[in-house]
Amino acid sequence: MNFLPKTAAVGFLLSLGLLTTTGCGEKFLDESPRDQLTTQNFYKNETDAILATNAVYSQLSRKGQYNYSLWGIGDIMSDNSNTGGGGGGDGAEEIQLDQFNIPSSNPMTGALWAGCYVGIGTANLVIQKVPGITNMSPTIRTRCVGEAQFLRAKYYFDLVRCFGDVPLLTTPPASPADAAIPRTPAAKVYEQIINDLTAASGSLLGSYSGADLGRATKWAAMGLLAKVQLTLGNKAEAARLAQLIITTGPHSLWANYGDNFKLENENGKESLFEVQFVTDPSQSYDFNHLGFVGNEFFAPRLQGLAPQNGYGFNIPEPNFVDGYEAGDRRQAVTIFKPGDPYPAGSTYPSQPATLPGSPNGYNVRKWLIPKSASNVWDSPLNFPVMRLAEVYLIAAEGLGPTADGFKYLNIVRRRAFGEDLTSPTAQPHDLNSNNTNDFAAAVLRERRYELAFEDDRWFDLKRTNKLLTNAHLISKGIKPFNIVLPIPQSERDANPNLTQNDGY
Repeated sequence: MNFLPKTAAVGFLLSLGLLTTTGCGEKFLDESPRDQLTTQNFYKNETDAILATNAVYSQLSRKGQYNYSLWGIGDIMSDNSNTGGGGGGDGAEEIQLDQFNIPSSNPMTGALWAGCYVGIGTANLVIQKVPGITNMSPTIRTRCVGEAQFLRAKYYFDLVRCFGDVPLLTTPPASPADAAIPRTPAAKVYEQIINDLTAASGSLLGSYSGADLGRATKWAAMGLLAKVQLTLGNKAEAARLAQLIITTGPHSLWANYGDNFKLENENGKESLFEVQFVTDPSQSYDFNHLGFVGNEFFAPRLQGLAPQNGYGFNIPEPNFVDGYEAGDRRQAVTIFKPGDPYPAGSTYPSQPATLPGSPNGYNVRKWLIPKSASNVWDSPLNFPVMRLAEVYLIAAEGLGPTADGFKYLNIVRRRAFGEDLTSPTAQPHDLNSNNTNDFAAAVLRERRYELAFEDDRWFDLKRTNKLLTNAHLISKGIKPFNIVLPIPQSERDANPNLTQNDGY
């Protein structure tokens, strides 16, 4: 299932990617290392190219992305959830985000910055070095460069959405001093993101199989490009790309919403791209290992469902839970609420007061892989970066309250209520111009429940200019300057050319 190398090769390659951004003496540079990988003795053949490209993916499953940082920013900073946990100082870094009291030393924002730039550094090496390898298949060479472009764009997209202006590096710096550049205007960063995704969508393959299943495809690049264009307000282009994926791509919706979050359906028909996770029983409490730690962190606290008994973080807010429409089948897949059956055959506590860390009695259910002999702490369940359902919602938002806009929106809604997705006859929960006064708000609401706890909500509120008018976020203390995060102080200490965002 997971094509990422699980040997020392990953560590070697990550070190190789960091070689251009860490200090080393001139004498060392003048000598020819004989017993280690370097940019001089690596990148010689197809195997080297594939290993180097695999290393670019590795940051996705680590602390700076889906295994820590993004759930704090995407979910806990939004109106979907709060920190939870054991109370007091438990999860202090998440509490800082939750209450918009974010210092420049916050570990979650620092890990995001660092992880993205490690990924960008390894991508830059692939893009620079792999085209010069002659001892390999031209098809694989093109694929490797396309994957690196896709991933570089993904990392920069996260950075620019979170921090605003960020340093733009597209080639490996020759020295640490060359890497210490000022912040680049966000518009220029977005320009590079669009260029990378356009190139990747034209060069990547449409599908993979076997050990390569899960690699970025042309459809993944096109889908992410549609999301970038929507973020920039280019709705017509976003809709064009989304419709192209819907009408010409190989993807289709699962009949049941919950099928997206089953181990047996990983990299399935609805998936455009997902983070590849596997579990290792020999490891425990490691955000940078190969499995998804959200399984343990989000599981109901001290209820015995997860390997280490559950930590109860990322607790759904009452306003989020109350917003589900009657009959929406996504609720049972997404959250635990008092009285729900547990997978182990017992029952979720019916009295919220008896559930540690969750006074209203809610927990995230979506990612739970029940305790078993095969997992000690983390989970093998992949995490979706983009699904076809989101592409339908991008098309709907881009097209607005037109016939096609309503059509794409209603396809997503029909599945949520167990209705016929393709029927030409109106279904009970269809929206139309007669029952929908604010189409944009209807799409945003649908995204909230379709993509719940997939790390999107804060970014959706930001791009639609709702962060500073959201009543729940106002009650949590959001301030105007919180539309961007603080530049990590550790990075500013290392690079004196980095300015801080206003307010921090």
